[in-house]
Parts: sequence; structure tokens; C-alpha cells
Amino acid sequence: MSKTTPKPELRAWESTDPRWELLQRIASSQLLRSSSRLRDFLLYVGECAIRDVPEEATEQQIGIHVFGRAPGYNSSEDSIVRTHARLLRQKLAEYFSAEGATEPIIVEIPKGHYLPIFRPAESKVPPAILPGTIKMHAAELDSAVPLSTRPAAPRAKLWRVLALGLIALALLSLVALELWRKRNLPVNHSSTAMGTLWTPFMSGPPPLVIYSNALFDGSSKTGLRYAHSTGDSALPNSYIDTYTGIGEVAAVYRLTRMFDADHAQFVLKRSLLVTWDEASIKNLIFIGSSAENPSLRVLPDTSDFTIVSDDSSSGFVNHHPRPGEPAVYSRPEHPLTRDYAVLALLPGMQPGKKILICSGLTTFGTQAAVDFATNPEDVDQLFRAAKFNNGTVRPFEALLETSITGGVPVETKLLTVHTH
Repeated sequence: MSKTTPKPELRAWESTDPRWELLQRIASSQLLRSSSRLRDFLLYVGECAIRDVPEEATEQQIGIHVFGRAPGYNSSEDSIVRTHARLLRQKLAEYFSAEGATEPIIVEIPKGHYLPIFRPAESKVPPAILPGTIKMHAAELDSAVPLSTRPAAPRAKLWRVLALGLIALALLSLVALELWRKRNLPVNHSSTAMGTLWTPFMSGPPPLVIYSNALFDGSSKTGLRYAHSTGDSALPNSYIDTYTGIGEVAAVYRLTRMFDADHAQFVLKRSLLVTWDEASIKNLIFIGSSAENPSLRVLPDTSDFTIVSDDSSSGFVNHHPRPGEPAVYSRPEHPLTRDYAVLALLPGMQPGKKILICSGLTTFGTQAAVDFATNPEDVDQLFRAAKFNNGTVRPFEALLETSITGGVPVETKLLTVHTH
């Protein structure tokens, strides 16, 4: 009779710790049910927090234990952990705002870190009383002692302290409110550059937002590579047409937040599913490079800046350089610390329609272009450089340069803008 392998026994905390039970509920929720990578990521870093081993929740260790990377891999060139961490933070926020709204404990992964923290749902500040969370320093522990256990302070002094605290809180609230108002002002406001740029896309029928999705051949196990389209309508079964870049994903998320704030809508389609009969009668927002997909080349092209690429580098050709401008804006392939993008507003395919193009050399440049176009301060800068008056905007092509750190565009500047 063959022996059966006994099931591994549960560790004590797996059946008694409420934090682990919470992680299990999140992992089996509707949001994460279809993403095994995000589930594994959450459970791995959650276990590190419960066992109080933060040294095992570094980017290197997560890459090795969750994503199967080889020990010692170069995490500065491989952004898989950072990318999934951003997605996991979004999924956790969605879970606790909907399916997990009644959970007694909330789990968060602070930006810049991978070790999660746990806090009571009613608390606004991550506490130190739950195991596996951030520990207080001695000075913080002293300030955390309830007032009833401290020596009584003179009443006048106490009132002065409370009054000063309330005044400071009120001033901070006013500053925060003003910053929020500036960042979340509805864009269909005719006196602002943002309103001038975006009102055509928000005031009428929902525009068509098209994100590029290139054709790939191969698999995730054997390696993906760009497929060369033969022009036939029927694609080989080996071709994969469901991928897009992380920058395109981040760009769509940014657009969604902006449109939602203005109670506007758009129709989202990947480029290979677009019918041009539909596209010809709509305003279009184009996210991604035309080099990523031949089907996008039927769009009206930019005339001043076009992409050129070879085996060693890629860049934008400046067909009409102004004094002091180079003829080519190129970047090295490795290491990827800089990218360029074009932000262009062109006439649509029918009179009265418009096309907005956000196109980077890579997915990071595309993300930077959309971030630039949805930031009021950046759009104000663009309008000043183009010398647009309020309420008037001509077709233009703006060239942007963004610096990349850790696989994320961190700073974008306007190099030049050509108006037509």
C-alpha cells in the first residue's frame, strides 16, 4: 500500500490571527480572484508583516519568492515588483471602499514600501498596537499616554494649547482645501487652459479613447516578441493581441479620474477593435505610439515630430526645427533613464471634431504625456509657451522630455511647442 503524503500543518497564527483571515478574504474577493500574481504578492508581504520579518519584504525578496526571479536579479531594470505594488494598492483601496467596507481591520501598503500595515477601520492613523505594524519610538509612546494618566496642567495653559491647536488645524484645513480645489476643479471651465483644452472632449458625445495594443508572438514562458503583421485580416493563432503597456494602463486610470470629477464619460477601446466608421464621427483621444500598432497609422499623422527607431536607439525627428532645436531628439536604449513624448491636438476626421494624441517613445513617455495633459499647471505652461489666449487654441504639437527612475516617469518638462 502506497503511503499518502500528509498535509502540512497550519501554523498557529494562520487559524487564529484576524489579520491573516482578512488577507484570505481579500485574496478570494472578486477583485483578486482572477489575478494569481496579486494574490501571491498580498499573501507573501502580509505573512512577512505578521511574522515581523520586514527584511523578507524587500523588492529583491518579493521578486524572487513571488515572481520567480533569479537571486541577485537587477531590480532597477526589472520593474515587475513596483508595477504590481501599484496595482495592489489600487485593488486594496477598491476592496475597502466596496466589498470590504464593513471589515473591522484595514490593510494598506504605504507608497515607497512593500510591508503592509494593519489598522482598525475606524482609525485614521495607522496604530502601533497591532502586531506587524510600525512601532512607535519612545517619544511617541510618551505622547500616546492618555491625558487622564498625566499630571494635570494648569487650566489656562491647557486652553491656550487647545486654542493654538484648533487654529493650526483650521489653517491646515484651508490650505488642504485650496490645494484640493485647484487639483480637482472641473475642467469644463471656459476661463482656464484646462477647460479650453478639454471642453471639446467633455461637452458633447463621449469621445473614443483608443489605447495601443501591439501584436506579439510567443508566450510568457518562451518569451514575447513583436509580431510582424502580414496585412491579412485573419491573424495566426499564435499571435497575441491582448497586451498593452503599464503606461497606457496608468494613463487610462488618470483620464478616468479626471472625467469622473467632471461627470463626463468616454468610450474605451483597444486599437485593434476600433472600427474607423465609428472613429470618424467622434472626438478621439489616442494613447500610445503609432509605432506600436500599424492599424493606428490611418490616423492623421503629426507633421513636425515623428518617431524613428533603429537597433541602437530611438527618438523623434524634428522636421521643422526652430533656432536652437536639434533635428533629432534621441535617447539611449539602456539604461532607460529618459524618454520623449508628443502631446498633439489635431483636427478630427470630420469637420468640428478633434484628436488628442499622447504618444511616447515607450510606455513611460505615453504615461508622462497624459499626466502632463491632465495637470492644470502643466497645461497653463503649455498655453503660455504656445501664446494661446483664453478660449482660443490652435492645432499644436508639443514635445516633452521625462526622466525615469525605477521604471516610473518622475519629472516631465516641456521642450518645445509648434503651432499650426
